[in-house]
Amino acid sequence: MSQAPVVLYPSRPQASDVNPISGSRVELQLLTTLRCNLKCTYCSLGEEEVLGSQGNVSYSIEQLDAFIAKHLQGLDVYVTFYGGEPTLNLPYMRQVMERYPQFRFQLQTNGTLLDNLPDSVLSRLSNVLVSIDGGEKVTDGFRGRGIYKQVLKNLAKTRERIGGSVTARVTWSSDEISFDELDELAHTFDYVYFQFVAGEAYSAQAVEGRKAVLAQLIERFFASTIELYPIIPLMGAVRNKVMPKRAAELYDGKTQCRVSTHILNIMPDGKIFPCPDMMYLPEMLQGDLNGNWLKQSPLQPHPDMPCGSCEAYAWCRGNCMKNLYLAYVKNDQKYRKHVTDPICELVRFMGREIDRYNPQEWFAKLPLPLRKQITDCEVYEYVEIMP
Repeated sequence: MSQAPVVLYPSRPQASDVNPISGSRVELQLLTTLRCNLKCTYCSLGEEEVLGSQGNVSYSIEQLDAFIAKHLQGLDVYVTFYGGEPTLNLPYMRQVMERYPQFRFQLQTNGTLLDNLPDSVLSRLSNVLVSIDGGEKVTDGFRGRGIYKQVLKNLAKTRERIGGSVTARVTWSSDEISFDELDELAHTFDYVYFQFVAGEAYSAQAVEGRKAVLAQLIERFFASTIELYPIIPLMGAVRNKVMPKRAAELYDGKTQCRVSTHILNIMPDGKIFPCPDMMYLPEMLQGDLNGNWLKQSPLQPHPDMPCGSCEAYAWCRGNCMKNLYLAYVKNDQKYRKHVTDPICELVRFMGREIDRYNPQEWFAKLPLPLRKQITDCEVYEYVEIMP
């Protein structure tokens, strides 16, 4: 017997005159299914029994057509297939690709089914985000025995058929993740993006351990001016420090976290949320394909958020709005102490450590192709630059 869908929000709020999308681009993050073939221990979709609650897309492609025509006309649209494990609904992925040949496409996947995708899908992907948690021991500990080797095997089989880049998406959730593990990923993938997990993994000892690894990564990043060490958070931080007005311009003066400006997470049932980690909160509902409505993201900068007075704000631009919202708007003191404050401290440390290497002087020595990667890397559009 199939599990009944979780009802996340019952009704439609009043329309607003505020433009829901800031800027000229928008990311449609289409959740093809909430099913998954793994059960990672830290998965945010485990909140409120969301994971597995919506097995298939229940809205029609015509409803998606109507939504795009009404709300996204004239915008640069790029699509991320998300889940659950999005490749479990391959027919829907193919349908969307065929319907919108003018869009760019990204896939976020656990990588276990990557070798099942046909060339017609792989070749259309501008970027593939492969979830991996570090080395073999750490990854298998969170995801299951043998997963690390399986993912790397699948990547080797498909790499030449993927149209764009392949990025390791590391959820930095373990104290055991070492510099050597992240360095190996940097030599295996085109790019590495790490994100500090929003869980209670930040004791004083854990924070200091992460600082030690960050210091090694940053030292390696600045060691060369003839090749780029492809760590996205470091690339983005340096870009923002060297070009301090760039982030403010790109994000319409708001937070760098895309949930405030130009990302729409469309659930399999058609409901729309700004943040994929907060789809269990009714107040986060932003729109619905059923009824074809959209309002501004509820995750906006708030006076109670202390970002404006932070030393890192000029280049961090607010980091994770989920963490800030829960800590300061919802005033969850426990969450602030164990998650938000330690992560903000790690971001500040990263900035101070980068400054030790005089990033402006280093950037000036780069050949033009490497400067271009730092300033305009396409992967910036598919991930949050800050961890």
